[in-house]
Amino acid sequence: MACYMPFTSKNLDVNILVLKPKVVVVDELVDALKHFSSWSETFGCVHSSVLQSIHGNMILWYGAWMKRSDEDKKSLTSAIMSMLTNISSMAILMDYNFFEAYAGESKTGSPAAKFFTGDTVSFSVIAHSGDDKTSELDLSYAILATFKSSFLAMDGVTSGVCLKKYRHKNNKNAVADEFILNFFVWKSLQSCYSYILKSDLKDVIVPYLKGLSLDLKYDIFRVIYVSGDDVLSFQYSPSPPHQMLQTNKGKNIRGHEMI
Repeated sequence: MACYMPFTSKNLDVNILVLKPKVVVVDELVDALKHFSSWSETFGCVHSSVLQSIHGNMILWYGAWMKRSDEDKKSLTSAIMSMLTNISSMAILMDYNFFEAYAGESKTGSPAAKFFTGDTVSFSVIAHSGDDKTSELDLSYAILATFKSSFLAMDGVTSGVCLKKYRHKNNKNAVADEFILNFFVWKSLQSCYSYILKSDLKDVIVPYLKGLSLDLKYDIFRVIYVSGDDVLSFQYSPSPPHQMLQTNKGKNIRGHEMI
């Protein structure tokens, strides 16, 4: 089965969880996240996947949710945080955000970025300092300009999406520490390596950004699960599925660590 990331957030909201495993063998954590994907479908998650960092120890959970109001997002976030207490013994929640997808391209004719279990995907993260006087809107479209100018020339990539961190409408002045994600799906890991080695992401982007102070990072992931894979084939589970899918209203999240 395929998983999709939309090119725009007109109908879907993109959600990404960044998890740092506490355990050496992550099989139980991955299976717990598969159950989490099943649970999320009852709350309007249309597509989800689990990604494992190739060079580090990070696990990402990606979800595309039916569009909802800011108030409904807050309720959904509370439900997600409660649900994640079930895997607190296996991982630390390092980051949690809704993102707005605002542009995308595909070389296969797909209307969204399409990927499968076993595929190689990558994220480039471009963050700007709160000292900069440029708005998030300016940064996002500067990144879009580089995306549009370079995508067709990128060998080995099948699709890409530009995303920016979700910002509530009532927080119009929030400029500091915003960041943009570029997500790419590759034909192979070798194609991804070849592009990174032959190009300098910073040299490509900086001319468009007029001297902004930037923090650029790049990471490569293997897709190890997409929703639609056989959820009944799990070998590991921290608790029976009917218990796993219960929320724990009495537990909280302190900072970014699940307790």
